[in-house]
Amino acid sequence: MSDRLAVRKTYKLYVGGKFPRSESGRSYLVQDSNVALASRKDVRDAVVAARAAVKGWSGATAYNRGQILYRIAEMLEGRRDQFIGLGEAPADVDAAIDRWVWYAGWSDKIAQVYGNANPVAGPYFNLSAPEPTGVVGVVAPPDSPLLGLVSVVAPAIVTGNTVVVLASEGQPLPAVTLAEVLATSDLPGGVVNILTGRVEETGPWLAAHMDVNAIDLTGALEAELARSLEEAAADNLKRVVRPSATPIDWHADPGLGRLTAFLETKTVWHPKGV
Repeated sequence: MSDRLAVRKTYKLYVGGKFPRSESGRSYLVQDSNVALASRKDVRDAVVAARAAVKGWSGATAYNRGQILYRIAEMLEGRRDQFIGLGEAPADVDAAIDRWVWYAGWSDKIAQVYGNANPVAGPYFNLSAPEPTGVVGVVAPPDSPLLGLVSVVAPAIVTGNTVVVLASEGQPLPAVTLAEVLATSDLPGGVVNILTGRVEETGPWLAAHMDVNAIDLTGALEAELARSLEEAAADNLKRVVRPSATPIDWHADPGLGRLTAFLETKTVWHPKGV
């Protein structure tokens, strides 16, 4: 018999490719582990990191972004047993790995599907092409802490956006463990930033932040919370993805809706023969 106490793991935030402690110094206990309780200042720091990463990430080639998402899938495959050990169903872990691969494959194809050469009455080329919106806030699905999280983050970043994620409060360990996967992949720091804690506390600051261009409220399942966050997002006319009125089957074909939700269409005219 030994009276030694095991060292309790402390999970930190993931901001700018690093793992800082919460500015508040607070934490809460989940599955015998300490998890950081993010504050308003942590939200601001995460948005700053996400904004700084936009230029380089959106400026990378679509093919390169696809390669990086595929690398994330490779790293997640190598840590499959670890996620199962956190309580994730094997089928959910496998589906999360496959989802990274699926979105990676769309990286250099979505512009072909949603771009267009428009017919015009005149000697001009008129071309429309999708471009990323910018910084996207994400309220992660609390009912699917790994597969649901991947299903909302991957389509946002593969098209060139960067994200600030509010992880599931009740089940944050898959999200912060995924942060360890991202940190050891080729993903540039700041493209994905993950905050743990109370969505009711950090959500309003993220939704109202004037340097956030869009917000995905998929995980805001309480009607009053979703309504208040959408109202806060209206101040700078953020794009908003509202929570689904019915439960989402995260194993179903995701379609292209989340790929296009955070894209803007840029149209240019150019004279023919010049």
